[in-house]
Amino acid sequence: MGPDVLACYTLRHADDALVLSHRLSEWISRAPELEEDVALANIALDLLGQARNLLSYAGEAEGKGRTEDDLAYLRGEREFTNLQIVEHPNEDFAVSMARQLYFSTYQLALTEGLTRSRDETLAAVAAKAVKEVAYHRDHATQWVLRLGDGTDDSHARMQAGLARMWPYVEEMFTADEVDLAAAAAGVGVDPSGLRPGWDGYVDAVLSEATLARPEPTWTAKGGRAGLHTEAMGFLLAEMQHIHRSHPGASW
Repeated sequence: MGPDVLACYTLRHADDALVLSHRLSEWISRAPELEEDVALANIALDLLGQARNLLSYAGEAEGKGRTEDDLAYLRGEREFTNLQIVEHPNEDFAVSMARQLYFSTYQLALTEGLTRSRDETLAAVAAKAVKEVAYHRDHATQWVLRLGDGTDDSHARMQAGLARMWPYVEEMFTADEVDLAAAAAGVGVDPSGLRPGWDGYVDAVLSEATLARPEPTWTAKGGRAGLHTEAMGFLLAEMQHIHRSHPGASW
């Protein structure tokens, strides 16, 4: 496996963590209770830490002299290869918790797999992240249970949130040539193999929460190839504004 594949593989997972970190940070001061402001801020910081480690390594792997800041703040929309699920706007709290349940369940399985990577750096980053992501999944699980098995209104809104995010699920498990090459080399994980475990966990949570598994109506695709939703451009404009406005500044 060449350095280009390693760089691309590392960068896509860095982008997932970076973009979702930004989305979750938008809940600070807007969460339904003060404790949630703190919890979501901490999850966002966990993801940001993961993103920084992966961005730095992606920069080293590609060998073009780009730093983590260059990769985070100086790439355009089409250069980001994150899944579309992580860029989806927060909307209401139930939508965000559906997104968290879906993505963190996927990310935990992926991270556990990467702890066995032949690439020592990826394995080390994954080993550090696995406990964090386990908490992220548990946090989302508890909210889905609380809302799903709560009042009639919270149940209906949680069910609607699950349906809203369901079209973005399939993309998480769709392998492309980068995934397959990384997996064949023993460096990465083939995401298609993570689906059975994901289904088992999510279905168990939905059953306990008295919620129904949504029926797919359409399927998102293209995030790994740099094709994004309308929301991505607005997210990057906010995330990158300060850095681009003051090039070369140090803080």
